[in-house]
Amino acid sequence: MAMSPLNQRRWRNFRRNTRAFWSLVIFSVLFGLTLFAEFIANEKPILVSYRGEIFAPVFKFYPETAFGGDFQTEAIYRDPEVECLIVSGGIEDCFDDPEGIIEQIAAGSYQAEGFDKGWTLWPLIPYSYNTTVDRPGAAPLPPNAQNWLGTDDTKRDVLARVIHGFRLSIVFTLIVTGISSVIGIIAGAIQGYFGGWTDLVFQRIIEIWSGTPQLYVIIILFAILGRSFWLLVGLMILFGWMGLVGVVRAEFLRARNLEYVRAAKALGVGNLTIMFRHMLPNAMVATLTFMPFIITGTIGSLAGLDFLGFGLPASAPSLGELTLQAKQNLEAPWLAFTAFTTFAIMLSLLVFIFEGVRDAFDPRKTFS
Repeated sequence: MAMSPLNQRRWRNFRRNTRAFWSLVIFSVLFGLTLFAEFIANEKPILVSYRGEIFAPVFKFYPETAFGGDFQTEAIYRDPEVECLIVSGGIEDCFDDPEGIIEQIAAGSYQAEGFDKGWTLWPLIPYSYNTTVDRPGAAPLPPNAQNWLGTDDTKRDVLARVIHGFRLSIVFTLIVTGISSVIGIIAGAIQGYFGGWTDLVFQRIIEIWSGTPQLYVIIILFAILGRSFWLLVGLMILFGWMGLVGVVRAEFLRARNLEYVRAAKALGVGNLTIMFRHMLPNAMVATLTFMPFIITGTIGSLAGLDFLGFGLPASAPSLGELTLQAKQNLEAPWLAFTAFTTFAIMLSLLVFIFEGVRDAFDPRKTFS
């Protein structure tokens, strides 16, 4: 569907803002890659060929017995015995191993007739965010060819955790910011448009609710219900919807007595149509001005809660938990460098993008 002339002008203004446009391109590439994190960093192969049949361990559970093994538990694809079963078509020599076949397969040096019946296609990084790396030495381990950004203090690959953690942080932020912004815009629009007792009651409710200690509520509910992604999303929305209420309310209070609003009322146009079709677009510039602060604030809140131990579940790939590890392991500077660089890139790109969006919606702004 073709864009309206107004939206075309906004898009042209955004394109002319070089910093915002290229920030959007870079962020889209990074976020797009992390959406397929399971294909980039995973302890399971993407595809397995066994006896002419193709398996997709990334999507489906396969027991070891599916490859000729003895156990009904999920196959450990990095186990040399399982690799031997796959490439050999399930011969018994993988268990007897009279000639050291397993060690040679593990080293990638065994080539013989009968051991070319299967293959595995591995991700670029053969570790998931919770995989313990089989590497000698005391954790955290420094970067090398096996672990490009080193490991954390439990020998988990840092790069794999950053890839999965980047996606988790952005998805969390988009959900929380999107829902809380919609609620805040609706509440501010109702307050500003109707005014009077409606505005007065809403303001008192907001004053009381904003005084509630958010961290204490999160600690109490987590102690009762346990830490979970969706519970944290709900709590962040519960306390975050007030961020845009004030600015939207002010814009609607200013616009409610303008001529075009009075004319629309005189023509019998409904309140909802006036509020969200005519008044809200004029309030979008002020609203979008605050959006970068809400986005970065949500990411910072998530990182802060994870840093304190009251955020996402301990098993989640948390960037805030990586920051905590950097603080606790000062002898491992790669942890601090990775955490700082990830947050700096993520927040800078988002701020530049929303600055460009804000300026694109401002009719007074043009770019040469």
